Amino acid sequence: MAKASKTTVPGIHIGIGDKDRAAIAQGLSRLLADTYTLYLTTHNFHWNVTGPMFNTLHTMFETQYTEQWTALDEIAERIRALGFAAPASYADFARLSSIKEGPAVDGGDWRAMVQQLVSGNEAVCRTAREVLEIADDADDAPTEDLLTQRLQTHEKYAWMLRSLLE
Repeated sequence: MAKASKTTVPGIHIGIGDKDRAAIAQGLSRLLADTYTLYLTTHNFHWNVTGPMFNTLHTMFETQYTEQWTALDEIAERIRALGFAAPASYADFARLSSIKEGPAVDGGDWRAMVQQLVSGNEAVCRTAREVLEIADDADDAPTEDLLTQRLQTHEKYAWMLRSLLE
């Protein structure tokens, strides 16, 4: 039987040092975990909201979780572009996320749902800001751009959701 030839993976030389790439990828992994946790919560509330705010919230939650689903892929692909594996299991996400699973919310308690989503969006913003500092120090413009987009989106979602509670 012929011996398989070894394949050498070329090093990554994109102008960001190995330590910086690792720190950025670790931060993005935390952002991915936060985003996935928020995605699951938002989708849960989309399915289970009831009451007089049903149509408004059902539609709003769908818009948000659909956007978050797309963002998950963008964040994971950036981690891969930096040369690292993206976390991809519930165990990984639970370990890495700053957002802990909230208490079960009755579908009719829309205010509790909205408050939980405000908190989740704000948590994603805090994580994104932490990683943005790391990316900025490393002159990683593509990651900075991604994080700026995530901040704009989640700050807007938090504002819109908070407005419902006023």
